[in-house]
Amino acid sequence: MIALERQAAITGIGQSQIGRRLFRGGLDLTIEATLAALENAGLSRTDIDGVACWPGHMPSQPGMSPTHIYELRDALDLKLNWYCGGAEGPAQISSVLNACMAVATGQARHVLCFRTLTESTTAAQGNGASRQGTAGERVEGPFQWQVPMNAFSAANWIAMFAQKHFDLYGTRREDLAMIAINARNNARLNPQAVYRTPLTLDDYMSSRMISSPFCLYDCDVPVDGSTAIIVSHKDAAKDLPCQPIGIEAIAGVVKSASSWDQMEDFTHMSFQDGANRLWSRTDYKPKDVDIAELYDGFSYLTLAWLEALGFCARGEARDFIEGGRRIALDGELPLNTHGGQLSAGRLHGFGFLHEAVVQLRGQAGERQVKNQPKVAVVSNGGGPLNCSALLVADAA
Repeated sequence: MIALERQAAITGIGQSQIGRRLFRGGLDLTIEATLAALENAGLSRTDIDGVACWPGHMPSQPGMSPTHIYELRDALDLKLNWYCGGAEGPAQISSVLNACMAVATGQARHVLCFRTLTESTTAAQGNGASRQGTAGERVEGPFQWQVPMNAFSAANWIAMFAQKHFDLYGTRREDLAMIAINARNNARLNPQAVYRTPLTLDDYMSSRMISSPFCLYDCDVPVDGSTAIIVSHKDAAKDLPCQPIGIEAIAGVVKSASSWDQMEDFTHMSFQDGANRLWSRTDYKPKDVDIAELYDGFSYLTLAWLEALGFCARGEARDFIEGGRRIALDGELPLNTHGGQLSAGRLHGFGFLHEAVVQLRGQAGERQVKNQPKVAVVSNGGGPLNCSALLVADAA
């Protein structure tokens, strides 16, 4: 198999201000992140000849994706040979997968990928993106079956998947707590993280329930912010002053039913197919991974990814994460080293990719994994959605 994604490398990363209720516009945040990524890569805006985002501008869900590619193109006067901003895709970092294919096939040399959210500000203004319709509107699509059952959101659906895992394998809330507590421990060392105060097991167990078995600390934190990632052809990356990070393998598949309530495997959702695809495109194995940045829109998603990616057997994640020692910064598999979305804030997968590059470059400051990591896996998604990427330092 020829893995075309190995023709691509990540050359630049940048983030805007990240926080709760910033009351800044999406374009403003996107430009800040983009300029930071350009400086990080040693590129100018005239070098960018491709742009990709997911899910594209979504005026129907304020705050979810407030920046249009055309807005950014016009604001920075970008001359684009290729762009992609469609709503369909395997998960939030699918724009990076698209960018890899664009540079590998010669459509572009340097592709700017971005993900911007203003969910916190939008919610404060009474226009939360998670609202399903308004009074007087007819509920259509899958929601017509879910809303009458009080299953309004992913918190309800994924909580049921977690409960299935509990019933099958004896998983407990105390096990999910290890993921949340580990995230907070790491966030305390991340100046960009939204929540940095210590979190104890007692804090976790006594917090209010959201959708059993999920409590408050099992749910990620809506924020305002933007992350920009520049994907370049590896030949173009050689001339840049930055340290390129090689893209070894990518995957984004859908093989089971694409609706949340009709999947063949509720405990692992679509993750197993995605993980199998990722490992089929590389000679690396789970044992070769130094750090894991695994999606935690809800804590259970991280647990499911640990099993799907083969870091432990199915049903054994509770033993793998027991006590939090293996997944700590100085553990066997440092996990979500920036605090994840549970404590650093929901940047829809891009925060994990950004952190993986920072760690592989050895630039994470107080939270830097001590034995310099060389291989990182990043996963993204929930339910029927999944993307994953294997990154390798010094391999561009």
